[in-house]
Amino acid sequence: MREAMPRMMMLSLVLLLVFHVSASWAASASVYDNFLQCLNTNTNPSSTQLSNIIYAENNPSYSSVLRAYIRNSRFNTTSTPKPVLIVTPSASSHVQASVVCAKQLGIQLRIRSGGHDYEGLSYWSDQTFIVLDMFNLRTVTVDIEDSSVWVQAGATLGELYYRISEKSKVHGFPAGVCPTVGIGGHISGGGYGNMLRKFGLAVDNVLDAQIVDAKGRLLDRKAMGEDLFWAIKGGGGGSFGVIVAYKLKLVSVPETVTVFQAARTLEENATDVVSRWQEVAPTTDDGLFMRLLLQPGSNTVKATIMAEFLGNADQLVSLLGKQFPELGLKKDDCKEMSWIESVLWWANYDNGTSPDVLLDRNPDHANFLKRKSDYVQTPISKSRLELVWKKMIEIGKIGLVFNPYGGMMSRIPASATPFPHRAGNLFKVQYSVSWGEAGAEAEKNYTTDTRRLFRFMTPFVSKNPRSAFLNYRDLDIGVNKFGNRSYEQGKVYGLKYFNDNFDRLVKVKTAVDPANFFRNEQSIPPHPTFNSDPPHPILHLDVNGGSSSKLSMGKLKLVLALLVFLFISF
Repeated sequence: MREAMPRMMMLSLVLLLVFHVSASWAASASVYDNFLQCLNTNTNPSSTQLSNIIYAENNPSYSSVLRAYIRNSRFNTTSTPKPVLIVTPSASSHVQASVVCAKQLGIQLRIRSGGHDYEGLSYWSDQTFIVLDMFNLRTVTVDIEDSSVWVQAGATLGELYYRISEKSKVHGFPAGVCPTVGIGGHISGGGYGNMLRKFGLAVDNVLDAQIVDAKGRLLDRKAMGEDLFWAIKGGGGGSFGVIVAYKLKLVSVPETVTVFQAARTLEENATDVVSRWQEVAPTTDDGLFMRLLLQPGSNTVKATIMAEFLGNADQLVSLLGKQFPELGLKKDDCKEMSWIESVLWWANYDNGTSPDVLLDRNPDHANFLKRKSDYVQTPISKSRLELVWKKMIEIGKIGLVFNPYGGMMSRIPASATPFPHRAGNLFKVQYSVSWGEAGAEAEKNYTTDTRRLFRFMTPFVSKNPRSAFLNYRDLDIGVNKFGNRSYEQGKVYGLKYFNDNFDRLVKVKTAVDPANFFRNEQSIPPHPTFNSDPPHPILHLDVNGGSSSKLSMGKLKLVLALLVFLFISF
């Protein structure tokens, strides 16, 4: 009997695994059937075979579709919760029907346009959920005569820039520098880039939008009203509905722009350069954006300035010769190019690379990463900078990125959009670390060290609140469980992301989605005074795919698994 026990235990574990997989697939298949039936009922007949846009876990393509837009490998593990379905709409009517059907089935929606949410909230949840993956909705329609462009939420920044450059060499758009970022999340969260000092954020240049609301209605700016239109320009679209498209105002760019990169270590006057950078970068010509990267090395810190100037090299060298002599910039350090070529330069492509690469949606690989953010409102003194260098060298892993504000950013009122970080902010700080090793121990080490540097920086950054940038999503600053204290929990992170705009966002949320169907761990909560009903119930699946309010699928599998184990063992 003793010799047979190991074999029995092994057999029991195999049966447990088989049971887990078969039960999960059966449940997913049942949800698939119900969702497909609902989708057919709520979608007008079209040439699209609706079964082709829905992926259940037993579909051979399910894993590849899910992983295609996971940009943070921390959320691409066997233990990461997976969606019961992935829906890939190819028309706005599919989005409308998906909202209606998810509500009917009582299943949460997570909306993914490019997958760059730093905390992966667009493709994982600890509740039963469906991913609404927008990558098929990627049309970009440029109207040069009107100086505008309609771009769907599933398009990437690279595709947007490429299509603009096809039509004009003297038009651009002020958004981010990473070509694979999705439009929907980028713009709804604010959307900053290297022309923000000249033209403001992406959301400062939005003319119209299309959104599917909690009732499944497709609304444009006129139909949604100015309050909701205001909210989706920096308040995070996933709190209010599904962004389908934005109409954007194109901006004028010169035929020639100039870029340069200059690096200094501590032994090469980096402290003087960084100290002066704090004075110059937020106050210089609006057409000059100078990003500062700080990276610890062996007993030193390397400071690298990456810059773009909307003008020629002679103008830039003359300007910085007067304002920033510590940098010692020479014309030989500069490169003149077109605006679309500068897009490639920021994306680290070699000189002469064809803009066609901007249509490539697939990065080489996705690292494990952690990001955090801060705002600096008073220059950090040289003596304090030296303390920062010491701490960075001690920790040895975490980089800092300083992005200067000022210019147009200081002239737009804080209440103009939900993004409040305007006048009074010198620069934004990103805490950045990426690693290649898988496993909980590596993740713990890197994230803990990031938090150590974040705590150390407390005296040097904004206070009451300590502000943060929504699109540098950081669950460390607060998570909403959506229980009885949902508003209070939302206010913790909401005030940091939105400052005084948080309460207006809550009012909009309460008006357009009082049942809180659209939600994630850091979404805008409805106000409890106006929302006595609990959030829409989340479906718990039994092994036949039915609904159960008393026993969740996970608990049921656990009970049955224990019974199987005990039966075999005895």
